[in-house]
Amino acid sequence: MKSLFLPVFLLGLFTAGAGAVEIQVLSPPVVANAGLKAIAAAFTKETGVTVNVRGLELLKIPQDTTAQPTDIVFVTPDLMDGLSKSGAVGSRAPLGRVNIGLAVKAGAPHPDITTVPKLVAVLKAYNGVVYSNPDSARGSLGALMIDRLLKRPEFSGVHGVISSKGNGAAGLMNGEADSALQFESEILPHKEIELVGALPEELGAFVNIDVAVGAKAPQAAEAQAFLQYVTSAKTAALWQAGGLSPQMAPKGH
Repeated sequence: MKSLFLPVFLLGLFTAGAGAVEIQVLSPPVVANAGLKAIAAAFTKETGVTVNVRGLELLKIPQDTTAQPTDIVFVTPDLMDGLSKSGAVGSRAPLGRVNIGLAVKAGAPHPDITTVPKLVAVLKAYNGVVYSNPDSARGSLGALMIDRLLKRPEFSGVHGVISSKGNGAAGLMNGEADSALQFESEILPHKEIELVGALPEELGAFVNIDVAVGAKAPQAAEAQAFLQYVTSAKTAALWQAGGLSPQMAPKGH
């Protein structure tokens, strides 16, 4: 741990004497809502480096990263592979996983969804299951995953509702249905709804996330320090509380 945080400490001394430094972070909602703002604020407090988080749907991030320099980018490993091959990013590291979960309104029962048959039975019993618009032009990977899931033969009879209010969480809060499928990190921030649980593992209803420094990062040293910070054990509890299971978290947590 000392080898990780000594550079961050020295970075704080440097920025204190050299004036304000700001790094640009490009993040999809699945990461931005998983505690990134709190982690960025903690990094700023320790180092004096300001972190500006810009949100963009996950599937739109590669094109944006290629078009203009950024300091830090969060995307899935396969998209990061493409960015790496094109020379758009430099050093990278795995961050963690976010599951798609079932949400209900606060106070509603939390049924057992630990197996696929149980999940299907639960979803069929709802008046509707709301989720984000899967239109590919929107660039929402989660919406596409949920749409494909509900079109599988075993989910026949489930009444899927595409939200007109935003994502699935917003649709649930606005009464478009009595349940929702959404990334856990986009459910947990809302007190009006509750997470029932993650979908069964065998459905593959999750995304893994990597983080990288932009190849032409305007603030390369500070960006590298931020990458080390967000992937350190020091931030694991914040990520976990926000719905992202960090790479360094013990198995089963």
